[in-house]
Amino acid sequence: MGFIQEFKDFAMRGNVLDMAVGVIIGGAFGKIVSSLVDDVIMPPIGWLIGGIKFSDLAVKLPVNPLTPDQDPVTINYGQFLQTTLDFLIVAFCIFLLIKGINKLSNLKKKEEAEAKTAEPAAPAGPTQEELLAEIRDLLKQK
Repeated sequence: MGFIQEFKDFAMRGNVLDMAVGVIIGGAFGKIVSSLVDDVIMPPIGWLIGGIKFSDLAVKLPVNPLTPDQDPVTINYGQFLQTTLDFLIVAFCIFLLIKGINKLSNLKKKEEAEAKTAEPAAPAGPTQEELLAEIRDLLKQK
């Protein structure tokens, strides 16, 4: 089997395609969460604590005497806080998704197990009238 054929077989497997779809949807979901954090959640929090824009929070390091013409270097901890909040929201959403999938999977397995272990319904016995008729016929024979 040639190298190209092996690669084609690998790329066309179902789980590889599923993973590719997951990565694409995950990237789009990440953009939505970033917008949610940057545009919806952080502005009110900044407003509540005094009109601070989190992405602007930074610590400026002192100017390097060897390169005084260079722009000051900053540690952008506000951007780090926003990225951390992005991560926490994505992680929480994935947690809820996995929890829901596991719950559905366990429910399905439980139903299948109950269906396998359930005893078949007992055949319906004769009715009271049928039993009385049978007793009558036996008495007539004697």
